[in-house]
Amino acid sequence: MPFSVFCNGVSNIFRNDELGLEIAEIAVPAALALAADPIASLIDTAFIGHIGPVELAAVGVSIAIFNQVSKIAIFPLVSVTTSLVAKEDTTGILSTEVHETEKLEDGVAVNKEMEELLPKAESTHKPSSVSSVCTKSDYERKHIPSASSALVVGCVLGLLQAFFLIFGAKPILNYMGVHSDSPMLIPAQQYLTLRSLSAPAVLLSLAMQGVFRGIKDTKTPLFATLAGDIANIVLDPIFIFLFRLGVSGAAIAHVISQYLISLILLWKLIEHVDLLPPSIKDLQFSQFLKNGFMLLLRVIAATCCVTLAASLAARHGSTSMAAFQVCLQIWLATSLLADGLAVAGQAILATAFANKDYDKAKATTSRVLQFGLVLGLLLSVILSVGLPFASGLFTEDINVLRIISIGIPFVTATQPINVLAFVFDGVNYGASDFAYSAYSMILVAIISILCLFTLSSSHGFVGIWIALTIFMSLRAFTGVLRVGTGTGPWNFLRS
Repeated sequence: MPFSVFCNGVSNIFRNDELGLEIAEIAVPAALALAADPIASLIDTAFIGHIGPVELAAVGVSIAIFNQVSKIAIFPLVSVTTSLVAKEDTTGILSTEVHETEKLEDGVAVNKEMEELLPKAESTHKPSSVSSVCTKSDYERKHIPSASSALVVGCVLGLLQAFFLIFGAKPILNYMGVHSDSPMLIPAQQYLTLRSLSAPAVLLSLAMQGVFRGIKDTKTPLFATLAGDIANIVLDPIFIFLFRLGVSGAAIAHVISQYLISLILLWKLIEHVDLLPPSIKDLQFSQFLKNGFMLLLRVIAATCCVTLAASLAARHGSTSMAAFQVCLQIWLATSLLADGLAVAGQAILATAFANKDYDKAKATTSRVLQFGLVLGLLLSVILSVGLPFASGLFTEDINVLRIISIGIPFVTATQPINVLAFVFDGVNYGASDFAYSAYSMILVAIISILCLFTLSSSHGFVGIWIALTIFMSLRAFTGVLRVGTGTGPWNFLRS
């Protein structure tokens, strides 16, 4: 039965075997890299929280807008890039192995003929030429057309996002509930406008991270992200307090850090991948447009839910918005650790499906989902113990802290659900099941948006978090339904 995939090999979940090591080698650096940026945003929030609750709320709205607009482009770009690069890299390796084997066989045949015609002393050095053929490709850069496509698409989307946010900052903030008479408007507009300058670097660096994930290298993005985030942390107090730039200083520090990350990744990517395709036809934009459009629908649906939640929180006042911002940042930062498992599952599954290795696909799916459940439970315990004490790091305002304490149970209790939802995303992307991912998310979003409007008006801040819990629960359920019933690309589970 397909549902057995969830329990397959559960007794060996922590077994130190080849699959477990492969998942760990991809997942751990990916998780650290993914968590680094939200953690940097948390540090931004902590610094700004000491300026005042109004500034904290203003930056909260701006970060929510920037992140949600970015996600509309980021997730389709990164997810499609990872799957396409993994498939092309696998196909390239297989064709190279076949080509090298043919060369080796031809070389051996030639050597045998030469040995028959020439004395042994003259023919003993000949086989070295064969070995040089086999090792030559080890020093050549990989030819992966989708890598070049990802960079072009990332640059274009980044520029479009920057123009959209810079020139539309005020009307977007008004839509989010920050009106002209609100004290949050000026600092929110300043922060959003300046931070939008980093959009091209953000989209380009994430496109390159998708390429590195596709070739199963998650360590390079980790080192680049850490370098940028450390720069951000160092520059924050300098620009905010020493230069007295306030929220503008936090935005400037963030922009500098993102361009640093992008430059490091580009420098390392050039060493591994040939980014100059022979012709424009090799860029394969059609695959990006086809699969990217499906994921774009999915991301827009998910983004509407989270953005609406932030907007509803802002309409309840700056105090509620400040508390919501702290809870949301912690909620996302910890849940994104699960994306490390999702990345590992996607990369390994994309390779397994390309090789039609369904046994490995089944084993990988089981292992990453079981790891996800364990991770979610662990995060839930850690947050329930530490979060009540850590909330004081973000603000000293008593009213904000009181509302944060109301959101803490939701943040901690939903961790297992969130982790499974994110891991299911990676599993379905690895199977290139983009259409189901899109249509199921649209249905989930419609139900969740209705819950947000209804519960927010009747239960306020608590109602918003109940609706978000429903949203993530439905996301996880759609993943269970697809894999558990063995439909679509998972029909091999029925055999």
